[in-house]
Amino acid sequence: MTVTSPYPLGRRERDQWILARRPDRNALDPSLPYAYFVEDERSGDGESVPVATIFLTNRECPWRCLMCDLWRNTLTETVPAGAIAHQLEFALSRLPPARHLKLYNSGSFFDPHAIPLDEYAAIAEKANRFEHVIVESHPSFIGENCFRFRDLLTGSFEVAMGLETAHPEALARLNKGMTLEQFSAASARLKQNDVSLRVFVLVKPPFIEEDEAVYWAWRSMDFAFDCGASVVTLIPTRPGNGAVDALAEAGQFSRPNLKTLEAAFAYGINTKRGRVFADTWDLVQFSECDKCYPMREERMAQMNLLQELLPSVECSACGARI
Repeated sequence: MTVTSPYPLGRRERDQWILARRPDRNALDPSLPYAYFVEDERSGDGESVPVATIFLTNRECPWRCLMCDLWRNTLTETVPAGAIAHQLEFALSRLPPARHLKLYNSGSFFDPHAIPLDEYAAIAEKANRFEHVIVESHPSFIGENCFRFRDLLTGSFEVAMGLETAHPEALARLNKGMTLEQFSAASARLKQNDVSLRVFVLVKPPFIEEDEAVYWAWRSMDFAFDCGASVVTLIPTRPGNGAVDALAEAGQFSRPNLKTLEAAFAYGINTKRGRVFADTWDLVQFSECDKCYPMREERMAQMNLLQELLPSVECSACGARI
């Protein structure tokens, strides 16, 4: 791990450093979600089920994570009363039927400055059209608000939390405001209250070199499953949020290559400890070869649905056998 960096040591200084390098955030309407769609996902029962995913517009979360670009689609103030329920209804009235619901909000669902507590009942009423509901949260918010919302739901409930990496030093430098012990404790609280856990793992986050990126992706998945996760989603670390680009200029970050993601994904599938998904959004930026990339992307998409390791892709152009 490289030690020389323009990146500060203190939490407050890191916040300021990250904020100073941000580009502008997107202009959003607080009465509308900023994105929504339906896509198929492998369920815990082994079915491919349609999942409605709604990205809610709300206030930015209180942490300034080094790698985060989700703040681009957040507000600086809490939304007006009734706005979140209206966003939900707006999206659902325009989406095709689905069985599961993801409410992602670029932060923590249980942060009362992001999702007002008074809206829980109205949100749950709409969410109860679905068999299974998934929200996302920072581990620090796993407490009374989480279980209060769970009690309003009629179907099963799942919380997605970002572990990012099990590398303790790299995790600390990501400025997430969380230790592995705190993540484990939050996971235990979810399990004790019959809430399923989904975990996000970054493939090659800042401060981890390419030659150790696969190893730490493996160890991070192991840690997530040890914490009781039923799902792990692998996310290749993307540049473009300002702070990560500054680290790249300083030689402390380079985007992972597609082989690294594929090796991590194969390991996760082979463990058979839970479902493992590879995030394939804008995956082309990680490709080393234009010829074999479409086949490799399709392979990962099918592995997401089947949860099986599929035959390798052989490429005459780059000589790879992935």
